[in-house]
Amino acid sequence: MTWTLSQRADAMNPSVIREILKLTERPGTISFAGGLPSPLTFPVPAFAEACQKVLADDGPAALQYAASEGFGPLRELLAARLPWPVKPSQVLITTGSQQGLDLIAKVLIDTGSRVLVETPTYLGALQAFSPMGPTVQAVPGDDAGPDADALAAAAPGARFAYLLPNFQNPTGRTMDAARRQAVTEAAERTGLGLVEDNPYGELWFDTPPPAPLAALRPEGTLYLGSLSKVLAPGLRLGFVVAPGALYPKLLQAKQAADLHSPSLNQRVAFEVMQGDFLDRHVPMIRARYKAQRDAMLAALARHMPAGGDNGAEWNRPDGGMFLWLRLPRGLDATALLPAAVARGVAYVPGAAFFAGEADARCLRLSFVTATPEQIDTGIAALAAVVREAVEQRP
Repeated sequence: MTWTLSQRADAMNPSVIREILKLTERPGTISFAGGLPSPLTFPVPAFAEACQKVLADDGPAALQYAASEGFGPLRELLAARLPWPVKPSQVLITTGSQQGLDLIAKVLIDTGSRVLVETPTYLGALQAFSPMGPTVQAVPGDDAGPDADALAAAAPGARFAYLLPNFQNPTGRTMDAARRQAVTEAAERTGLGLVEDNPYGELWFDTPPPAPLAALRPEGTLYLGSLSKVLAPGLRLGFVVAPGALYPKLLQAKQAADLHSPSLNQRVAFEVMQGDFLDRHVPMIRARYKAQRDAMLAALARHMPAGGDNGAEWNRPDGGMFLWLRLPRGLDATALLPAAVARGVAYVPGAAFFAGEADARCLRLSFVTATPEQIDTGIAALAAVVREAVEQRP
């Protein structure tokens, strides 16, 4: 039998990152490719204790079907933790924040709708939006984020702008307070909706990031959060904070997708998060990731050629999990990857993160799952590959 695929299925594409991760399965490969939190940060004992308590106290309810909106006490807890007034009734629990992107795409995008994104942007968002058939327009920007004037110029007729203000995936950059103000003012002037994705906001190293866009413009912003980076990604728990006008439709899309996110996971997460647990746990994650970022910056300074046509450039993220590197003139990060993997190191080429014309010289490095020793070894190997490519450059 021959199955006929829908046009939507034809628009689906595999994750470039997931495909690259297959290359890293060979023994001994040091991978800077995956956007995976460090398993050393997972609070396994706290989860073991919480699972026992939830099943002992209310096991039948934890294992039963539940409300599509999510576990009420968890919604209340998440609303209370946000840095602007949010009602629990605005919080929709999702199966990972990736599902939040999928629901938003279903509710807000028609075939041919124009959607604005940063340059570059999160690959997972492009994947979520793509099956709905939008026209995705990249908005130019700089190290402080998207240019507010360019955003305003592109806004007329656009359904929304998708933005990652904190420690962006893939670049690790942070939108400063002045840029956030300019962006929200531009959106307010033009009536542009904002989708603010914030999975990394609590992973700051020295000082917290500025207030969220949603705090500056709550009725015009959909906010996505995640428990993957502060607890564990295997929970598959995220959330959307939605204005009242959008919440019912997002809820209906959620009901059609999976009825509800896992009841047991929600109750266990709520139990783990009681008291001051996160106030004690998250600083440990920050300290670990900061040390690993510092190790990668030190290794790059020690091994990687820098400056001029023959050198690379890289940034210094203030939080999160990623660092953005630009190769010397004439090099292509995708073409260079097989040589790097042959040397025992992997990364993600940056081209997949661009909605418009891609910068083939860019690549993403994740620093959170490798030890400082592995980081030094891996960066030294990558630097050797870069030097050889520069020497062979036409």
